Amino acid sequence: MSKLIHLLAGVIASCLCLFLLVQVGTQNASLAASGATSGAITCISSAEQYPDEAPFIAENGAAMKKMMVGMDIKPTGDVDADFAAMMIPHHQGAIDMAMAELRYGKNEQLRRISQEIIVDQQQEIVAMRLALGQPLPASVPAPTQIPPSNASAFSTPGHPFAPPGSKSMSLSMKVK
Repeated sequence: MSKLIHLLAGVIASCLCLFLLVQVGTQNASLAASGATSGAITCISSAEQYPDEAPFIAENGAAMKKMMVGMDIKPTGDVDADFAAMMIPHHQGAIDMAMAELRYGKNEQLRRISQEIIVDQQQEIVAMRLALGQPLPASVPAPTQIPPSNASAFSTPGHPFAPPGSKSMSLSMKVK
């Protein structure tokens, strides 16, 4: 029963986030039409103001942009399919943002929450696809937590927390 309540709370929270994102998107469109600055400019100026945080800001910005593009669907007339089509990129966006926290964050409590977000959101993506009879995403190993003090491991190409675009790591390689 508590799993159902947790799932319903997550769906309600996600719907609220979706509603707020649509409202923000509408406001940003109005601002852009009037020549005002957008959220992208805010991210760039934030990265300039906090250069040490620039990789995190850039990665989070890319995750949010990808999520917003993915959630912008054309309705099909099937409420369930449309809901899943919007929520799956929303959940993937949460996963991508949690991965950025694991790569760059230092607060152990927030890093643990990020791990839980990754697992929970992956499970919910699978549950939505199963409910609609859609193919499941490819099975991949779960990311492994590395303490932030071992930051040099983050730059190892192919490491789960390495910056995007790095080369794949061979299965025989182990990160200490």
